Amino acid sequence: MKIKRLRLAGFGPFKNEQVVDFESFDDDGIFLITGKTGAGKSSILDAVCFALYGSVPRYEGTESQLRSDHCEPGDPTFVELEFGLNGHDYRIFRTPKYLKAKKNGVGTTPSAPDARLEIRDLDVGAEGGAVDGWRGIATRPVDVGNELARILPLKQDQFLQVILLAQNRFQRFLLAKTDDRREVLRTLFGTSRFQSLETELITRRKALDDELTGVRVRLDSLAAAAARHLPVDAGSGTIAPDPAWFDAAVAELEQALAIAVAAAAGADAALIDATAVLRTEEELRARQDRKVAAAATLSLLDDRSAAVDVDREDLAVAHRAARVWPQIETEVAALASALDAARAEAAARENWLTIHGSDADDQHADDQHGDDQHSDDQHSDDQHSDDQETVPLSTTIDLLLEQLGSLNDVLAAEEELPALVAEILVAETGLAKAQSALDELQARIDAAPAQLDDLDRDLAVLARDAALEPEAVAALARAEAADAAAAEAAALESDLDAARSRHAAAAAGNADAAGHYRNLVAKRLVDHAGELAGRLVAGQPCGVCGSPVHPHPAAAPGEPVTEADIENALADMTRAQDDLERSNGEVLTLGARAAAARAAAGPGTETDRAASRADALTVLESARSAAGRETELGAERLRLRTELDHARATLAGAHSGRDEAATRLTELRGRRIAIKERVDRHSAGYASITERAESLRVELESARTLQAARALSGERERALDAASAAVAGRLTAEGFAEEAEVVAARLTPAEIAARETGIRSHDDQLAAVRAVLAEPELADLPDAALDLEPARAALAAAAEARDEAFAVQGTLAVRGKELAVVVTEARALIATSATLLVTQTQVRELAAVVHGEEPNTKRMKLETYVLAAQLEEIILAANGRLRDMTGGRYALEHDDSLQYRGTQSGLGLAILDQHTGRARPTQSLSGGETFLASLALALGLAEVVSHQAGGIALDTLFVDEGFGSLDSETLETAMSTLDGLRAGGRTIGLISHVDSMKEQIPAKLAVTVTDQGFSEIASTVLV
Repeated sequence: MKIKRLRLAGFGPFKNEQVVDFESFDDDGIFLITGKTGAGKSSILDAVCFALYGSVPRYEGTESQLRSDHCEPGDPTFVELEFGLNGHDYRIFRTPKYLKAKKNGVGTTPSAPDARLEIRDLDVGAEGGAVDGWRGIATRPVDVGNELARILPLKQDQFLQVILLAQNRFQRFLLAKTDDRREVLRTLFGTSRFQSLETELITRRKALDDELTGVRVRLDSLAAAAARHLPVDAGSGTIAPDPAWFDAAVAELEQALAIAVAAAAGADAALIDATAVLRTEEELRARQDRKVAAAATLSLLDDRSAAVDVDREDLAVAHRAARVWPQIETEVAALASALDAARAEAAARENWLTIHGSDADDQHADDQHGDDQHSDDQHSDDQHSDDQETVPLSTTIDLLLEQLGSLNDVLAAEEELPALVAEILVAETGLAKAQSALDELQARIDAAPAQLDDLDRDLAVLARDAALEPEAVAALARAEAADAAAAEAAALESDLDAARSRHAAAAAGNADAAGHYRNLVAKRLVDHAGELAGRLVAGQPCGVCGSPVHPHPAAAPGEPVTEADIENALADMTRAQDDLERSNGEVLTLGARAAAARAAAGPGTETDRAASRADALTVLESARSAAGRETELGAERLRLRTELDHARATLAGAHSGRDEAATRLTELRGRRIAIKERVDRHSAGYASITERAESLRVELESARTLQAARALSGERERALDAASAAVAGRLTAEGFAEEAEVVAARLTPAEIAARETGIRSHDDQLAAVRAVLAEPELADLPDAALDLEPARAALAAAAEARDEAFAVQGTLAVRGKELAVVVTEARALIATSATLLVTQTQVRELAAVVHGEEPNTKRMKLETYVLAAQLEEIILAANGRLRDMTGGRYALEHDDSLQYRGTQSGLGLAILDQHTGRARPTQSLSGGETFLASLALALGLAEVVSHQAGGIALDTLFVDEGFGSLDSETLETAMSTLDGLRAGGRTIGLISHVDSMKEQIPAKLAVTVTDQGFSEIASTVLV
């Protein structure tokens, strides 16, 4: 992995956009990040970590602190990082959560975190040149995180152990536990496939164990199932699920089935014989029963013959009456019709006399007709002697029709009057509204000029006041920012005092721990001679001089200092150093933030800031009120001008509408007067033309009804006479003296059909019975009825025996088939279980070895074994540099011994001290020694990983601080080692305050603090 380019703004101490081109240091191979304490050197590494993982270790859980305190609300905060991995270039853009300015420019609003990931695509241009462009991969923080996890398998903690060696995290890989070191190496060397193999073997072993257990359980189940299919006496013995037992079970069942088949065949033959005997006897009994039934039926038919003859005679008379009956029915219907017509004529005559006698003379007096004088001889064709009319009905009907026809036009005009009156009312209302609208338009037109002048004067004043709003907003923002900065400065001062106290305590503790450690080491050296003398044995050579004589052994001056005492004191000193560095960083950070807050608050007092804020707020409220009122009056002015223009445009139309309404009203009133005069002339004393026309219609309808009733009555009387004559002729023809005889002899169609059916049935039954008795097979039959019960009982017994035999046979056959399936499966399981057992044993042993179990005496997993080999290569590469940097005293060793309580081993580290010739834990090294060992290990790790196919090439390495703990000679050796990496293809960035490093490393990134308090980055590259 190679870090190529960094662009950031509003991040940490950097307010403005800064760009760092790490590729410009490729030729040097090593560069130094310099600057004053608190300037922001480590913030560059924080930006790299934030871009890749969305968080920074020293700000974990406080993402809002990543935004620069120097930013204004409208300033952006972002980090953009370009890096190369596996032949591809990637660019990631990320922003933290922070407060940004609102779009309307007033106040702030939370800004959600954002992220996007891009990859560079290289295409060939038209002239053969390469054209590069960035293509988006993910555009949301969650998607970017998922894609980066796929592209860059290093987790954040692993990244901080092998690439970005930040403060207080430099020695993590050196001092890591076996499991943590395994996770880092697994990711770097891509050995997860060995872990997958181990998991697959364990899963396969469990599956084979379960499968073998299942085979055994299944065999027992199959044996029990086979025993259930055997006869009771055959399956009661001991079950041994082996091939011999299953073969014996099959033979026993086959023998029982053969016996059942023979018994079923015998029972079936007996049933066939019994069935034939019963069938013969049933046929004889049936002929006997048939002969007896036919004789009984013949006797009954003879008894009914006299009644059937009577039905034959009645049926002949009924047929003659049926031919007369239609004429009688016609006569009865004609009589009823004649009576109905006579009653209708009488009612119509009464109604006509009522209407015509009371009102007719008055109604006809005004019709101006002189043809009313007619004599009674004109009614001779009516043939009614009681008719008292002086005028024929037909003449009266014609006169009534003529009068109604003359009223049609007048009646239509009268019906038009209500609508005409309503229309006049509408016209009057419309005229009044038109006049009112005309007056209102004229009034608005007259008043508008003065109103517009007043609005123009008010708008000019409001526009002047509203123009002060931007200046007031800026003044208020400055006042509020100063208040917030002052409050923050006060809070930070308190925190800074507490941090300084903690720093002083940490410094004192660090001095005490360092003095204690030095005292113990000095005493250890002083006591060393006494310790060696205590190990001397008389007569045996000394381990130092080799002499077997020990004339003057040194005496121990007191309680000796042990190795454990030294290690405990070293651990206490390391913790004290960590506390001191942490408290120093806290003091520097809080001091910088407090200074920035004081600068932002300005020189004024709290009273001055309150007054400024109040004045700005007053001006702002006044300006916003004026702006709002200006908007309202502007809209009012526009509305008023629009209404004036519209009123002027519609004034002429209003005049025209009023004149048209007046003309229309005059026309409607004249038309109403003309119609009223015409109606009055034709009403003839009635209240209206409608009432007069209705009276004429009633009289006309009555006359027409009487005329129709007279014609119908005469027609019905003539039809009755014709029907009576037809009845008399048909009675004579059929031999009846009167209609009563026909009525008495008549039968309904249903009765006729029933008697005809009875006669035919009697004749058919009689013929059929005589034919049956004449059949030859019914002759010479025994008189006594044959008893069928013995034959039936014999058949039932044979059927029951046959069913039982076939049931036994079927049951044994089904059992045989089911047993064959069970035995086949059992034989297959027995055949395969042997192979399965061999496979299970092999897989179990292999899984145990790969998983680090017995017989693996090292308790080392396969993946750990592979990683241990890689770790040995890393140690080999690291020791070449560590020996140079420590003058040959120290070397790293691979520790694959069993760990505490037998936990799995393989990735342990120890430090070999050539002064003592013994290996000891890496935790026993001093601070400077730990730094050198960690640096050598990091460089060795980068070298080995870069040369491994399929691994992650570590082309960039950052080291943050740690050089200050080295003495001048050791620092020179470390610098020589780092200088030797220039030609290795990697780029190493160092952060240090050591002056000698600034002189020896010409390529630099200089972080400087401006007069305004924020930092900037400048690059110096040796050409």
